[in-house]
Amino acid sequence: MSESRVPQGQGGLGWPSVSAGEKVPEQTAAASVVGLGWPGRGHRRPESRPDAGARRPAAAADVSRETAPIATRQRRAEDAADAADSAGDAGPQIVEAAGDAGPASTTTQTSSTVQTDVSRETARSAQPPDPRVGGRREGGPAADSNVMPASALDLLDPRTVPTTALPAQTAAPRGASVRLPRPVRTRVVTIANQKGGVGKTTSTVNLAAGLAMYGAEVLVLDLDPQGNASTALGVQHHAETPSIYGAMIEGRPLIDIVQNAPGLPGLSCAPATIHLAGAEIELVSLVARESRLARALRAYARDRAVRNEPRLDYVLIDCPPSLGLLTVNAFVAAEEVLVPIQCEYYALEGLQQLLSNVDLIRDHLNPDLVVSTMLLTMYDARTRLAAEVANDVRTHFPKQVLKAVIPRSVRVSEAPSFGQTVMTYDPSSTGALSYFEAAKELAGRGETEEQS
Repeated sequence: MSESRVPQGQGGLGWPSVSAGEKVPEQTAAASVVGLGWPGRGHRRPESRPDAGARRPAAAADVSRETAPIATRQRRAEDAADAADSAGDAGPQIVEAAGDAGPASTTTQTSSTVQTDVSRETARSAQPPDPRVGGRREGGPAADSNVMPASALDLLDPRTVPTTALPAQTAAPRGASVRLPRPVRTRVVTIANQKGGVGKTTSTVNLAAGLAMYGAEVLVLDLDPQGNASTALGVQHHAETPSIYGAMIEGRPLIDIVQNAPGLPGLSCAPATIHLAGAEIELVSLVARESRLARALRAYARDRAVRNEPRLDYVLIDCPPSLGLLTVNAFVAAEEVLVPIQCEYYALEGLQQLLSNVDLIRDHLNPDLVVSTMLLTMYDARTRLAAEVANDVRTHFPKQVLKAVIPRSVRVSEAPSFGQTVMTYDPSSTGALSYFEAAKELAGRGETEEQS
């Protein structure tokens, strides 16, 4: 019987504890790898297999890897690859062979299975990725949860799904056959609600874009220090940009502040910057603090006439979520108030306070101010609460509430991140179509040139 030398002090790894240089039979050395892949009872020695000299158990190979020659490890790798190929052809015969060969065959089968999986993954990685299956081709493993059925793949085909925002010209070209009637004079509408998150800014920019697409001349005044309306319209509003703060506090002409909205002819915006956050405090000590915005608007209308620019049809004022001096200035400068109402209970609580403030402004500062329009936003048809809130508002304000209802829409939320309104970002979305209807309703409520 052949003999082999065992490293000293390896008893903790399954080798027998022997002194240095002691010779033990190879049978004992092979049988001592219990715990490294061989069962403790009823195992067969590696030399009992006819090909034991060519293929050693994977566990024993791991133990002796550090001392085995490089050529031997390469030969074993080649044998494992050959076994993987034969395993793919043999099919169920591997199971029978494993039952006859005992635990040694089980270990070899496990090693072959791993090699087969590695070979398949290598072959797949060499194939060009399919963009419809997240980088995998349709021939991938069926167990992969990322692989979608063919019907779903067709829906995600990049040739059929637009990946970039559509330009404004393709949505509703300016000068198209459908045009809104022009009002007999400039309509100044303040969009206000002291509750935050009800859709004031979103409604302002999308109604303005819808009116401009139908041929109207529209100006948006951003009175919110956050400047979200300026962001949605794609105009600059960093700290050094001339803004509405300069018109209200410093007396700068609006004609030097207003910027044209890119991609939307007829739509312009007076942006807001971070300086507007301190305007409430600075307005306290100024003369005629409540009417400074109204005077700036009147001067802007005269400047446009001097430059032979067309008369404004609509001025939409986006207010902050408060009832401070900025909102009071917006109420004094406007003739109409549009109140966005979120279809939830909390939105109804502050509505009465808003109406009371409008009454105070009408009695003391602006007798022409009226709440002309209410717009239901963030409507979720799946909930009973949204339907109940909508019914309550329509019952109490039947003349003011628009028929158009703005649903919850992901596209409406995505559009500002691209510096666009939903009207240009995705004109066919439910949110854009709803705002188009609301814009047409808003235009039809005022006195028009056709009626006069």
